[in-house]
Amino acid sequence: MINFKLKHHKSGMSYSKPHFFILNKGLNTGKPLSEPCPNCFVIQFGSTEDSENMESICKSLWRVKFWHQFLIGSVIPYIRINDFSKNLTQKSNEMMLDFELHKKNIAALKLLEQKEKQFHDNINLINDMRRVILYRYCKR
Repeated sequence: MINFKLKHHKSGMSYSKPHFFILNKGLNTGKPLSEPCPNCFVIQFGSTEDSENMESICKSLWRVKFWHQFLIGSVIPYIRINDFSKNLTQKSNEMMLDFELHKKNIAALKLLEQKEKQFHDNINLINDMRRVILYRYCKR
């Protein structure tokens, strides 16, 4: 079980304990953030290991759109802090039951993220080369 404190982020606040931010409005609700934004919660932990484990759990829940079922609001959907806290605690406890499986899944997800970043970097290089070739061709 991971112990954490969940609060609304106030702009200008700085936190000394390990922490990350969670977007709480819009269709990206539940997305973990490293930098704060106006519409976010802050989750604080006692150790960096707990922070990393919970951040990976939050990222997984966000990617599968787990939080969409709890969104309320007709124009700009949002989630209540109590709903978020209760469901995050419940899901994180479920996911951490088999800690070895959790570590294995997180390692696989990190590898996939790294490969995705490499893929995007390669696409950007290809686009840059295409622009250079077209610029040289059109300049003549």
